[in-house]
Amino acid sequence: MDMRTPLGRVRGLGSAKEGADHFWRQRLTAIANIPLTLFLVVTLIIYGGADYAVVASHLASPFVAIPMLLMVISAVIHMRLGMQVIIEDYVSSEGLKIISLMLNTFFCASAGLASAFAILKLSFGA
Repeated sequence: MDMRTPLGRVRGLGSAKEGADHFWRQRLTAIANIPLTLFLVVTLIIYGGADYAVVASHLASPFVAIPMLLMVISAVIHMRLGMQVIIEDYVSSEGLKIISLMLNTFFCASAGLASAFAILKLSFGA
């Protein structure tokens, strides 16, 4: 017996209207992270022992800087979504849950902005 409203059955969404969207965003970022992480790992292996000037000149290329920025964006979104699920599932106090969700968002935004700033600074040679 389906307990959803007719509109809910047509849209395919649950009562909160965002569960499926959250699920698909997490899966999409997980799939995007596969090639982007491989690109990052290969770059780290190749330039692991290189000095600052060599790495900076490598990151100056848009063919390197853009995938690195995409990696940061995808990883930060994926991290935020994953931690949100953990917080919602395992934090029982409503007040602590709200504070934890806010801190999760602030931390992910800060980490993403700091990483993007570092990549852009190296990319533009400042």
